[in-house]
Amino acid sequence: MPDERILIVDDDPWILRMVITLLEKRGHQVVTASDGETALQKAREMVPHLVITDVMMPKLDGWGLVRALRSDPKLAFIPVIFLTALSGDEDRIRGFRLGADDYLPKPFRFEELDLRVANALKKAQHSVRRLGDIVAPPSTPTATTGANSDRTAGVRGALSDLGLSSLLVMLELERKSGVLRVIREQSIGRIFVREGRVIAARVESAAAEAENRKAVDAVFHLLSWSDGHFDFSALAVEMEDEVKSSTTHLLLEGARRLDEAAK
Repeated sequence: MPDERILIVDDDPWILRMVITLLEKRGHQVVTASDGETALQKAREMVPHLVITDVMMPKLDGWGLVRALRSDPKLAFIPVIFLTALSGDEDRIRGFRLGADDYLPKPFRFEELDLRVANALKKAQHSVRRLGDIVAPPSTPTATTGANSDRTAGVRGALSDLGLSSLLVMLELERKSGVLRVIREQSIGRIFVREGRVIAARVESAAAEAENRKAVDAVFHLLSWSDGHFDFSALAVEMEDEVKSSTTHLLLEGARRLDEAAK
């Protein structure tokens, strides 16, 4: 997969040189940054196909960089690989919760980084195809929530392929209306979206028919799911806005809560 634009972020010149050498041999276009703020600015200018970043950096660390990428509609779907000396389980979990696609501890082998990059780019292409399915025009009329009429054809997938935060950003960009259902083990979550805005959410589980959560707390709970499956059905959603918040605010607050829970 030659000619992909890859942004490498690290304040160690030796690491930068090694990674640049590997990626340029594969035919990729490489752009570098030595801190998170510069990396975010370059990402907005070039919109890379992949970001490889360290965690401990000046000005804006890797955690903050990923939060900023995931909250920007133009950058939300870019795969991110953490390349860092922080190799503990808590750091790894924190990275995945923030929306990182892979996590490779230093020191690393060239062969392994090469494989991780190829897999991340392949996964990104797969996600784009799924997004194309979601944004395709509906083939049947919409229905009102609660009605028994047929739903329009939607899309299905695994959260491991396309995270919930990316799905919500995409629905906002496309101003979609409908119900996003998320299933994990014996729990089911439903997020109701009207013209791209999340207006309500519910979580049900085998332990309790309906968990007693406010709509916004239900959204934050569902954002913590890194595995499971989802499906989206286009519908005309006629119900009160219980969330009263933008998608960007929900994602930033959700990331903050996950961050605190991981400490």
